[in-house]
Order: sequence, then structure tokens, then C-alpha cells
Amino acid sequence: MFSNNQNNNMKNSSNNSSVVNIVGGGTVITGDIKSKSDIRIDGILKGSVKTEGKLAVGPTGVVEGDVVCSNADISGEIKAKITVSQLLSLKSTSKLNGDIITNKLSIEPGASFSGSCSMGAVIKDIKHAEKQEKKEKTA
Repeated sequence: MFSNNQNNNMKNSSNNSSVVNIVGGGTVITGDIKSKSDIRIDGILKGSVKTEGKLAVGPTGVVEGDVVCSNADISGEIKAKITVSQLLSLKSTSKLNGDIITNKLSIEPGASFSGSCSMGAVIKDIKHAEKQEKKEKTA
């Protein structure tokens, strides 16, 4: 009886898509982060981020590595290439030094961006290329 309740709770928590992973202010992480849910970074990450969810970088957040996500709200700093399959929002306090690949882009006045930007149909080509790479690796 007791173990069945634990198993049910474990199943429910693993299927919960509303989970948000947080790197708090004052925290420094060296390494890559890979997740299926949303991520918020208020500290410093020296590594890449790959998530199927949304990435939020707070005003004190810094990411020094490539980013791949479905949506992103950037208020802090990113020093690398960012690939967003849906909407990338650069808030007025954001600083982005690197290339952008996205479907849609929103930039508030005051945001800083240095690099190149590819938008729209390009993201579909990237998804197609990723699928081709996976097929080649398994063949």
C-alpha cells in the first residue's frame, strides 16, 4: 500500500511539464544543462543550455555558452550563439554577444545585440538538418 502511493507520486512528478529549473543569483555553474522543462537563470552558467521548454535569463543572469530552446526571455547577458525555435525576446536590460537563429524576434529599446541574426524559414532548415544528422548517426 505505501509503496504504491510512492510510485504514483513519482509518476506524477516526472510527467509534470510545469516544472521550472532555477539557477539562483550568486550561483556559478560550470557545465552544460539539458532539460525538457523551463529554465530560469539568475546566476552564472559557464556552459551550454538545451531545453525543450522556455529559457528565462534574469537581469543578473549570465550564460557563456550556446543556447537551444523553444522560447526565450533574456534580461541578462548571453555570450554565444542562441537558437530559438519560436520567440526570442530581448528585454531592455539584455546584452547578447553572439549569433541569433530564431523564428520570431522581439527587441526592446535599450537592449544590446552584437552578432548576426537569421530569422523565419531558416529555423525550419535547421530542424531538417538536425533530423538528417540523427539519421546519419544511426545508419
